[in-house]
Amino acid sequence: MMRSFAPALLVVAALALPGCNQKEIAALQQQNSDLTRSRDQLQVEKSALASEKNRSEESLRGSLLNKNNQVNQLNSTLGTTEQDLAGKNARIAELQRILDEKDAATKALRQRVSDALLGFNAQDLQVNVKNGKVYVSLSEQLLFKSGSTKVDPKGQDALLKLANALKDNKDVNVLVEGHTDNVPIKGGLVNGAKDNWDLSVLRATEITRLLTSAGMDPGQVTPSGRGQYLPVVANDTPADKALNRRTDIILTPKLDELFSILNPN
Repeated sequence: MMRSFAPALLVVAALALPGCNQKEIAALQQQNSDLTRSRDQLQVEKSALASEKNRSEESLRGSLLNKNNQVNQLNSTLGTTEQDLAGKNARIAELQRILDEKDAATKALRQRVSDALLGFNAQDLQVNVKNGKVYVSLSEQLLFKSGSTKVDPKGQDALLKLANALKDNKDVNVLVEGHTDNVPIKGGLVNGAKDNWDLSVLRATEITRLLTSAGMDPGQVTPSGRGQYLPVVANDTPADKALNRRTDIILTPKLDELFSILNPN
């Protein structure tokens, strides 16, 4: 209040002073007017700053609230992601455990089969592991006479020993694959086979019958004929053709537990 009336009092005081001329009075009045305008301008600026402050505070409060909501949402998502990650890590660990067990079972199966088939010529019978499966590869020389679908006694002996090693193992699927070279069958039907494909199927079926007759579960053994279409080497020489005339008995450990994890539904 004292600041607002100070210019007016100054003018009144000046008028009361003896010898104060009109020029001085006019100067004081002008000073008073300037001070009033300055005061009013400052008041306007003050009000504007107050309004700007209110708007800024409101905007900041809104931004802060929005950021808090975003942080809460991210925390929620992060919590869900961490749970999902923990679940997936546990699933991967379980899969790895099963794969390790499967690898160990495959190695043990190979050893059991190799031990059961000791004494056979390596050119006639080989046991290998490939792609997680045990391959028992038997030459035509060991199993069959040329063009025949009946297994020779020496071949029967090998199959009997293989069946004895496998018949108590219900966790193995057995695929019997017959293979031939690319030399066509001549003279029409040969022992019931009209071509190499037919011959490979009939041979695989005969071997399957021998394995199941020796005690293997028929539900475990599947015969399959591949004919000349899966050679191990090119059919360029008599020796290579002999390599392609073979029967592969493929032993695959069952993976039911693994599939149940991969397909939980």
